[in-house]
Amino acid sequence: MRKVFSGAKAALDGLLFDGMTVMAGGFGLCGIPENLIFALRDSGVKGLTVISNNAGVDEFGLGLLLKTRQIKKMVSSYVGENDTFEKQYLSGELELEFNPQGTLAERIRAGGAGIPGFYTKTGVGTLVAEGKEHKQFDGETYVLERGLRADLSIVKAWRGDHEGNLVFRKTARNFNPMMAMAGKVTVAEVEELVPTGTLDPDVIHTPGIFVQRIVQGSAYEKRIEKRTTRTGA
Repeated sequence: MRKVFSGAKAALDGLLFDGMTVMAGGFGLCGIPENLIFALRDSGVKGLTVISNNAGVDEFGLGLLLKTRQIKKMVSSYVGENDTFEKQYLSGELELEFNPQGTLAERIRAGGAGIPGFYTKTGVGTLVAEGKEHKQFDGETYVLERGLRADLSIVKAWRGDHEGNLVFRKTARNFNPMMAMAGKVTVAEVEELVPTGTLDPDVIHTPGIFVQRIVQGSAYEKRIEKRTTRTGA
C-alpha cells in the first residue's frame, strides 16, 4: 500500500466528513501538524470533535479551526492561551470536555492499546469526576475514565520513512506517539522524509504499522507560544 502523498491536502483526501472526531498531536505549539491543520481548515469540514492537549492560539494551530467555527467540541487539558476558545465556550457555542493532563494522556494511550477504560484517583471529588463511575480499591476511591479513539489522527514527526516509521525530536515527542496509535486512520507529516531502511530501528518511536499516510511537510513557522524575555541587568 502506497503511504507517501504529495501534500497535506492529498493526504487527507477521502478521509474527512462532517461530525468526525480528530486527534491532533502537539503540546502548546510544539510538534503540531501545521500543514495538516491548514488542510483541515481549507477543506471546510465542520462539526468536528477535536482531541488535543490544547487549542493552539488565535490565528495559529487549532486556533485556525476555531476561528472558522469548524470545531464543535474540544477534549483538552489546557485552554488558557486562546481568546477565541474562551469566547466561544462562554457563549455556549463550543463544548468542552476538560481532563487532567495525565488523565488525557492515559485515555489516549489506553484507546490506542485497545483498553476501553481504567480507574484513576485523579479528579476524585472534583467536577471532572461528576457523573462517572466510582470504585473502591484498597480503601481508596477511584474514578472510571474511558479510553479515547478517533476517526482520524494527525501527527507531526521530525523524520519518517516511506513505510510510515516515525522519529520525534525532543519536546515534540509529546502526545504525538500515543495519538498515532489511537486513530482509526493516522496521517503523519514529517520535517524530513527518508527512504525506507534509513532509520535505525532502535530509534523509531512509532512503527509504520500505525501510520496509513505520510507527507513531507514544509514552511514550518515553529512559533513561540508565549515569549518571555529578561530586561538588561
